[in-house]
Amino acid sequence: MYPIAATEQLSPNVTRLVVEAPRIAQIRQPGQFVIVRLGPGAERIPLTIADTDPEAGTITLIIQSVGKSTTDLVALRPGEAITDVAGPLGSATELIETGHAVCVGGGVGTAVILPIAQELARRGVRVTSIIGGRSREWVILEPELAASSDVIACTDDGSYGRPGFVTQALEDVLAAGDVDAVYAVGPVPMMKAVSELTRGFAVPTTVSLNAIMVDGTGMCGGCRVTVGGKTHYACVDGPEFDGHQVDFAELADRLTTYRSFEQAALAKAEACKIPALAVKADKATVDKATVEPTR
Repeated sequence: MYPIAATEQLSPNVTRLVVEAPRIAQIRQPGQFVIVRLGPGAERIPLTIADTDPEAGTITLIIQSVGKSTTDLVALRPGEAITDVAGPLGSATELIETGHAVCVGGGVGTAVILPIAQELARRGVRVTSIIGGRSREWVILEPELAASSDVIACTDDGSYGRPGFVTQALEDVLAAGDVDAVYAVGPVPMMKAVSELTRGFAVPTTVSLNAIMVDGTGMCGGCRVTVGGKTHYACVDGPEFDGHQVDFAELADRLTTYRSFEQAALAKAEACKIPALAVKADKATVDKATVEPTR
């Protein structure tokens, strides 16, 4: 069991969970993730480790509630526990050692760039973080990123920071001509736009495909992606890849595979008011769609 040490609401549908996981906290590296299972019969959810405190023995997970499983997960309170947390898994981020790096985060993707920015700064790299959201309430982790980088916050509606998209801010930074690497994490359209932009400036760009992962071991095949014309599995070969080589059209299509199942399970759970972990052992009496693993 992995007890919840603290929780915090970061935006309307994004929650920070601090989880007691001493071994993982000691060895995790930026870019790696864990597989979380709330309880028996629950879905296996891949989540990037956003931060760690080795002395306290905790890891930080930042979770966007989009389906039944993630909604159940963020409902946990301090003192409650997650049954299984496996990791760290995946390859660590390949980071530059000198120069100027730009970390671009869109929405909950900002949680993934946080450890990258922190480690780059620790190495002595100059870091600029560009983060964005639809409006002020959707911009997350700005204070944490400001501790290790220069932050440019953007909002689509202009309610906070710089008006407009993160790509517009990135283009201005790239135009200065001193960027050595870009790390971008967020919605697929954003990562595609960033990669197309940086291609024109010949700046190496790393993107994270963690959103497509399912079981985290490469056995299900659900996270197949084409990178540089070859098939890879995001969970075991990544989750980070060269953004200039990713087939974003295929990636966007694959992300819709389980959407109808996720929507059906969440709708039934809400209609029946089924609390987290309320599924009984006698599955013959439970509607399968209600307990179908979904995020």
